[in-house]
Amino acid sequence: MRRVFLTLSGATLAAIGVAALFWPAALWALVVALPLMARGVADMLQTRQAVRRNFPLIGHGRYLLEQIRPEINQYFVESNHDGRPFSRNDRSVVYQRAKGELDTLPFGTQRDVYAVGYEWINHSLAPVEPDHSCERVLVGNRACTQPYAASIFNVSAMSYGSLSRNAVLALNTGARLGHFAHNTGEGGLSPHHLEPGGDLIWQIGTGYFSCRTPDGRFNPDAFAERAVLPAVRMIEIKLSQGAKPGHGGILPAAKLTPEIIRIRGVVAGQDVISPPAHTAFTTPLGLLQFLQTLREASGGKPVGFKLCVGKRHEFFGIVKAMLETGIVPDFITVDGGEGGTGAAPLEFSDSVGTPLNEGLSFVHYALIGANLRDQVRLIASGKVNTGFQIATKVALGADMCNAARAMMFALGCIQALRCNTNQCPTGIATQDPELVHGLHVGDKSVRVARFHRETVKSFFEVLGAAGLQDPTQLKPWYLMRRVSSGEVRSYKDIYPAIEPGALLTSSVTGSLGDAWNAARPDSFSARKRNAVSRAA
Repeated sequence: MRRVFLTLSGATLAAIGVAALFWPAALWALVVALPLMARGVADMLQTRQAVRRNFPLIGHGRYLLEQIRPEINQYFVESNHDGRPFSRNDRSVVYQRAKGELDTLPFGTQRDVYAVGYEWINHSLAPVEPDHSCERVLVGNRACTQPYAASIFNVSAMSYGSLSRNAVLALNTGARLGHFAHNTGEGGLSPHHLEPGGDLIWQIGTGYFSCRTPDGRFNPDAFAERAVLPAVRMIEIKLSQGAKPGHGGILPAAKLTPEIIRIRGVVAGQDVISPPAHTAFTTPLGLLQFLQTLREASGGKPVGFKLCVGKRHEFFGIVKAMLETGIVPDFITVDGGEGGTGAAPLEFSDSVGTPLNEGLSFVHYALIGANLRDQVRLIASGKVNTGFQIATKVALGADMCNAARAMMFALGCIQALRCNTNQCPTGIATQDPELVHGLHVGDKSVRVARFHRETVKSFFEVLGAAGLQDPTQLKPWYLMRRVSSGEVRSYKDIYPAIEPGALLTSSVTGSLGDAWNAARPDSFSARKRNAVSRAA
């Protein structure tokens, strides 16, 4: 649109000049034309608003409409996993914190506190100043020789290809400025991830991008070459993601550039669809052996895996494989079925995969039941936008949280819902160089870092209000939810617990006991067909 604006401006000036030869009064048109052109040039030169930068003059229409009906106040029309509508302030608080604007709200609570799904944390009459040294979490068990002190809040997996070059640069620069980690997503380790110098979590998906043989299988030599880079602080094996579990990643052909083709090692002209499953392993035991291979090849860096919880006996099979081999991941990332993506089939996005709270609680207690929890850090990923949302995940067992959607808002995402068309107007989810230009790396990286800082600060303020100094003191009974018009229950009552070591003594009964009995370390299939039907 910048070229269109410049072309139209030139044509307008030429038309006025020609008209003035025959009718001198036509020069008065410059009184209108010149200020508009000057405004358009100013739009192209400013760095704060990508829509105006990409769409000079006409981009103002969006912000004028926002004044009439604020876009930030009609954020999500859908409901999250528990039926609770998202607060209309969720997106506005991201924007305000990222921009450094006032993020307090006038006129009190703007939520219906008697609506089913309303949640809150019980405060204390003796609030405290929390211990801010707990803002970092050490990741790495006894098998890890290069543990990493990670922030409690980090950038979730988003690939270069799905995101633009400038978006990746801004996220990683923000991570460097704010001292937190940036997950590469499964699309590979690109120069744009490495250039700013921010800490990286290198995600290895089923396509093995950046460590791939020509036929699409895992290349250990290519992995070892990149895994030892100083910027790579942790390695994450992606088993599944919440937005499309069991499907594999999708990068539309329209987004493929020669650079992305080179980084991923794929063919031009067709959608890049990752396989649904890994080829480097096919069993829980194979997963852990692969994990150990990556740990050794990286020089002892923390290695873990990411999954959206599905059949419970399959995760229990991984737990049994841990017990059998003694190989324990340094971390597990639990993604929720409500997680976002740039492209996914409707059915997978809406109806496949366990929501985050249920999945996180299950994984947490499964590790407790096998006496493995103290060796594994848990990372929660899925619609985490505020300090309170971090608190809800920590209460359910998370040591850290990742955010993707909120970080995109901090970059300036306006939810144009064109992520899969290569026409993102803000330059975030597109490879169109004309649109990518609108995203100013310097301005947006500062916003990302500022949003991270203010969100972590808000989490610790909530923690202190509850009378707690350390995130590890935050337990399920501090969080409350209205489950019906006349009933309130705590997270402790909603999410079933497993006692320490209970899985080892076969004292867990019901569907969880059936799932444990059905689990096999040597296969993702179940031992007994009838057990699967009850446990799945």
